[in-house]
Amino acid sequence: MNSFNNKETLIWLNNIKIGNRTVEKILKHFENISDIWQATNSEIMSIKGINEEIKKRIIFHRNPNQLDEVMEKINELGINVITVLDENYPVNLRYVYDNPMVLYCKGDFTEKDNLSIAIVGSRKATAYGKWASEKFSRELAKLGITVISGMAKGIDTYAHRGALNENGRTIAVLGSGIDVIYPKNNKDLYNEISQNGAVVSEFSIGTEPYATNFPLRNRIISGMSLGVIVIEATEKSGSLITVEHAIEQGKEVFAVPGNINSMFSRGTNSLIKDGAKIALDIDDILEEIYEFKEKLNSIEEKDINYSDLSLTEIKIVNCLKEKPTHCDNIVYATGLDISTVNSTLTILELKGIVKELQGRIYTLS
Repeated sequence: MNSFNNKETLIWLNNIKIGNRTVEKILKHFENISDIWQATNSEIMSIKGINEEIKKRIIFHRNPNQLDEVMEKINELGINVITVLDENYPVNLRYVYDNPMVLYCKGDFTEKDNLSIAIVGSRKATAYGKWASEKFSRELAKLGITVISGMAKGIDTYAHRGALNENGRTIAVLGSGIDVIYPKNNKDLYNEISQNGAVVSEFSIGTEPYATNFPLRNRIISGMSLGVIVIEATEKSGSLITVEHAIEQGKEVFAVPGNINSMFSRGTNSLIKDGAKIALDIDDILEEIYEFKEKLNSIEEKDINYSDLSLTEIKIVNCLKEKPTHCDNIVYATGLDISTVNSTLTILELKGIVKELQGRIYTLS
C-alpha cells in the first residue's frame, strides 16, 4: 500500500464522499489519519460511531491509484487545497460545527480575511437590492473588510463586484466543485475573485451544482464570516438558511429593510421583526462587531504629526478617531460651522490624513 501523508488522506476521504463528522471520528481513532492506509480491514471495521456501509466504502476505495489521479488533477488545474490540519485554514471557520475538512481554492486566504462579513440575498434581485448590495460591499471593503458571498446571480454578484471595485478582498463559496463555474456567465467574476481573494469549495473536483449542495455551502459562508448581512430575501429564501447557520454559530445577523409590498423584502423585513439588527448603513455593522471596531481603532491610531495641524484640523481628526463619521455629525461634535468643516476636510484629504467614503462619510486614511 502506498504511503500518503495526512493532507493527501483527507483529500482522498473527501473524494470518496466521506462526511466531515465521520472524518472527525477517524481522526480520533488513528494517531495519524494516514495510518488508515496501513490499517487492516478488521481495524477499520472496529472504528466506533461509523456506519458499517461507510466503513466498507473506505475499504473498497483504498486504491492509491485513485488518489494519484485526484492529486494529478489538482496540480493540473492549479488548485490550492487547504485542510483542517493546515495552519492557514480560515480562523473563523475552524471551530464552527460541521466545518469542512477540506477546502479546494483558487486564490489564497490571508490574515486580512479574519475580518470578514457575508452579504447574501435573492438571486432575482431588484434594482434597489443590487444597489444596496454593492453599496454595503464597497464601503466595507474600503475599510479593509473582506466580503464573502456565494457567487450566485443577483445580490451575491453585486456584493463581490462592490468589493472588487474598491480593490478589496472578496471570497466566493461555491455549491459545486471548484472547477465547475456556476452560474456559467459568472466566469469573468470567478477569475477576478480568484485574483483578489479566493474562490472556495468543499466539494470534490467535478461536482455539479446540485440543489442539495447549497444549504451545505451556506454554513461555510456564515462560518467564515463575523456576521451576515441579508439584502432582499423572500419568505422561503435560501439566504434564511445562511441566517440559521449564522445564529447557530453565534454570528451577528443584519438585515437591510425593504419595501413592505415587495415579495423580495418579506424575508428581510421578517428578520428585523424577529430581532435581527437593522442595517441602514455600515455604521450599524461596525458598532455591533467588536473585531471591526478594533480594526478601525488600529487604523485611526496611526501616527499623526499634530505639530503640522491647526487647532481646527486637530478637532476634526480627534472626532474621526472613534469611527467613520458623516460630515453633519462632525459639525455637531466639534461645534464648527459647516463651511469650516468642509474646507478643513478638503485640506486634510490633500494632506492624506482623511479620506471620504460614500455618502459624505469621512474616516482617517
